[in-house]
Amino acid sequence: MDTIAPDWLWAFFVVSVLVALFIDFVVLKKQGAHEVSVKEALNWSLVWVLLSFAFNGLFWWAVAQDHGVAMANTKAMEFLTGYLIEKSLAVDNIFVFLMIFTYFAVPQAFQKRVLMIGIIGAIVLRTVMILVGSYLIAQFHWLLYVFGAFLVITGIKMWWAAGQEADMESNPALKLLRRVIPVSKDFDGEKFFTVQNGKRIATPLLLVVLLVGVIDVIFAVDSIPAIFAITTDPFIVLTSNIFAILGLRAMYFLLAAMATKFHLLSYGLAVILAFIGTKMLLIDVYKIPVLWSLGVVVSILAITMVWSVKTAPKLAAKKG
Repeated sequence: MDTIAPDWLWAFFVVSVLVALFIDFVVLKKQGAHEVSVKEALNWSLVWVLLSFAFNGLFWWAVAQDHGVAMANTKAMEFLTGYLIEKSLAVDNIFVFLMIFTYFAVPQAFQKRVLMIGIIGAIVLRTVMILVGSYLIAQFHWLLYVFGAFLVITGIKMWWAAGQEADMESNPALKLLRRVIPVSKDFDGEKFFTVQNGKRIATPLLLVVLLVGVIDVIFAVDSIPAIFAITTDPFIVLTSNIFAILGLRAMYFLLAAMATKFHLLSYGLAVILAFIGTKMLLIDVYKIPVLWSLGVVVSILAITMVWSVKTAPKLAAKKG
């Protein structure tokens, strides 16, 4: 697996992730199960974004030292584009989490623990998938076409499903989990297991954690191929993915408070997936410059978000 990143930067990245997880999961855990305010979520979201940009700046400097400024500019742009794609796709992931939490009526104070576990699982899962994917693509170039076609089809399916309300009751993963695991009707604090009638059974919180894990696997299958259309450098693919995930918990509480304002975002994400898939299918015919890809992604997100905000009050008025 060829990468332009020096060995010391790999080590720095690993240490940075471990420190970030320690701060987010150990230090902040001492706060206990409390409701996260919009201000707190916004502040932490900004912290994670700034840390990601700072890491990209360090990456640019490291590449510039060994390969020149022109190469550094290209690689830093690839990181930024990949980061924005993964961050935007994480938004759709968050809306699904919100749907799960709402369906099970999970108190906000308990949602933090579920998200913490989900993020750790996502980091491990995506690290394995990215490293394996990088190896396979290096050996079998034609896999890029498979990923490209998959993303185009996924984008089309997401577009058609965007305006429909998901039915959790008919979710096959939920049906399977309920069939396999006896679950209590009520929560028992933040515990995953409780005792009823002398028997140890799972609480709804465990079911929520397992569902979040299943959902993350599904979204990883969608999002990881998308970044391979930008670059096949495993360092850029991995770091942009992980940095996008690290801020997922704060971003969840931020977007949960304004979910209705971005009701059209799924349409934008569908277009982005279709665009990235097309870019991948054309990779041997015409390689779309990274700067163009970044411009397209940012433009689609901006248009969709502005359009959502402008139409949200009208839709709310009609429903009222």
